[in-house]
Amino acid sequence: MQGKDPKTLIKIARASGGEELGEALDLGVRVRELRKARNWTLEQAASQAGLARSTLSKIENGQMSPTYEALKKLATGLEISVPQLFTPPEKEQVNGRMAVTKSGEGNAHATVTYEHELLAETLTKKTMLPYRARVRARSMEEFDGWVRHDGEEFLYVLTGVIHLYTEFYEPIEMRRGDSAYYDATMGHNVVSTSDEDALILWVTSLA
Repeated sequence: MQGKDPKTLIKIARASGGEELGEALDLGVRVRELRKARNWTLEQAASQAGLARSTLSKIENGQMSPTYEALKKLATGLEISVPQLFTPPEKEQVNGRMAVTKSGEGNAHATVTYEHELLAETLTKKTMLPYRARVRARSMEEFDGWVRHDGEEFLYVLTGVIHLYTEFYEPIEMRRGDSAYYDATMGHNVVSTSDEDALILWVTSLA
């Protein structure tokens, strides 16, 4: 396939989010975060845990390794379990996000076989890549081999008739309203068998 194929589109979408690498958990930092999340001073947290203020301060600053008994007191004072002291906080999730893409206003990426229109481009760190595609291809010979990429994919036929070709299954004829959900690491291509180009909605996982 020439031009920007689905693999390239997925790379574009993933690049907007960046990659986050896991870091080793710092107990002192974790304890401080848990204390501050409760709006407690060192004195208040130490009192809740039954520890000396100086002991808690040294733990938070990495100046001492607490005994298991001290860890149990800390956990009890913070009203959590001991394992939770060593569990990273859940990733913050932005709630209430929304992106509206009016018809024809998506970001267009044309290829020989498809004309893609990326949707919801204003949102970063998406876990799904939605895009509408006009299927120009009329035969498998128009493709430069199979399309393959990481993740899973959902396909929904909006208009026209298509043949969904996959590496491990017989070709499937699909019409308006038909859908397919498949492993995108499996080779796959779509061709239109309509007189006019078929129009489909694709949603690809990015996580």
